[in-house]
Amino acid sequence: MRRITMLVVCTLALALCAGFAAAATTPPPADTLKVDYFANANTAGAPDATVRITNPGTAGGGLCAAVYVFDVYQEMSECCSCYVSPDGLRTLSVNTDLTSNPLTGVILNNGVFKIVSTKSNGTTCPNPTSLSPTAAVRAWATHIQNSNFTITEDVSPDATLSVTEQNRLQTECVAIHTDGSGRGVCSCGTGD
Repeated sequence: MRRITMLVVCTLALALCAGFAAAATTPPPADTLKVDYFANANTAGAPDATVRITNPGTAGGGLCAAVYVFDVYQEMSECCSCYVSPDGLRTLSVNTDLTSNPLTGVILNNGVFKIVSTKSNGTTCPNPTSLSPTAAVRAWATHIQNSNFTITEDVSPDATLSVTEQNRLQTECVAIHTDGSGRGVCSCGTGD
């Protein structure tokens, strides 16, 4: 009887561990990651670029746009999380909101930003250090072109958010929030 009980307990423990392992490696849903670039930010004579984020409401409520900003050396410079209500529009300035508070103190001119669509806590957003990817957020960005500062605008393309990339974004953002003493935290612009 003791062996059977021990066998049942071990089997249940293994099943629980397998369930947790599967959850930890389950890829995030599609349509959760947007990737784009910025150029000529904080450049004399160049206009400011903008990033516009909306929530089409298909997730059934408010969402957060977890934003991660990278410099040209692929180092995370800033991160933040911005609430977007259903059918709401949030507008971020590249110069003021995404590149004005870099972790290293070096103001960025060119780089990349990533936006992860994630669950909100009511009308607030948790730090972008613990994501619950939820499909829906849409984004567009203006780009300041090099030769004559011509402005173009495009939709921010979708990319596949892997478990590895999700973990990397969260971990690097934790380091910024832990070590930055307020530096490296972007701001959420206007709207909502």
